[in-house]
Amino acid sequence: MKTNNGISALMITYNEIKHIEEVVSNLSFANEIIIIDSYSTDGTFEVLSRMDNVKVMLRKFKNFADQRNFAIQQANYDWIFFIDADERLTPELQNEILQTVNQPKGIEAFKFPRKFIFNDKPMRFSGLQTDQVFRLFKNGITKYRENKLVHELLDFNGDFKTLKNHMLHYSYSDYKSYKLKTEHYGFLKAQELLQKGIRPNWFHFYIKPAYKFIANYIFRLGFLDGKEGYTICTLNAYGVFYRYKALEKLLVTTPK
Repeated sequence: MKTNNGISALMITYNEIKHIEEVVSNLSFANEIIIIDSYSTDGTFEVLSRMDNVKVMLRKFKNFADQRNFAIQQANYDWIFFIDADERLTPELQNEILQTVNQPKGIEAFKFPRKFIFNDKPMRFSGLQTDQVFRLFKNGITKYRENKLVHELLDFNGDFKTLKNHMLHYSYSDYKSYKLKTEHYGFLKAQELLQKGIRPNWFHFYIKPAYKFIANYIFRLGFLDGKEGYTICTLNAYGVFYRYKALEKLLVTTPK
């Protein structure tokens, strides 16, 4: 049964043992914490199962939108707050969330500005300076678009506000893990492109990745982030290239 102004904190996880205890500790303000785990193999599920304040469920991963929408269906309170395992909330942001849900009715969805952290260094540029995501919204008004398998979009067209305090995003732990994440996202994006009937060519393999790097490193001032900016811009450009190589393979292996 839903409770007015209560908050359901939701998360989807897979092999997040490095993050899980700290991120859960950030959610003490919520009325309930529900986590959908995709059969982690690193002990994430076992750790969550020992937490009295967490309801954890196992569910096979199909794509991000599908998994998030399933999590929404489990929520019991009027407000839904989504967080990823590599994100953190400052005390100021936690207080802002509580104040927001207790305000008079009107706005039903809120965006969060995010600050990307690389090796304990905030990234000020590199295309990340305008990063904002929907994370807080009224239960029952919307869901994630099923055709967006990665970088999922909330299907919301009403009025929204952006909160003042930044969410901290610790997405980059090391080069290898970020590259693997980039490839995973690239493969899901390739599946989207396959459904749209896109066929890759030289433009996708060379021009688009080069443009991605130049746009973020030069025009969006990634060079001012030092060697960290170069690394991030390079890997994000690589993600574009990988996306179309994965699409090329899918076109060969997918039955017509």
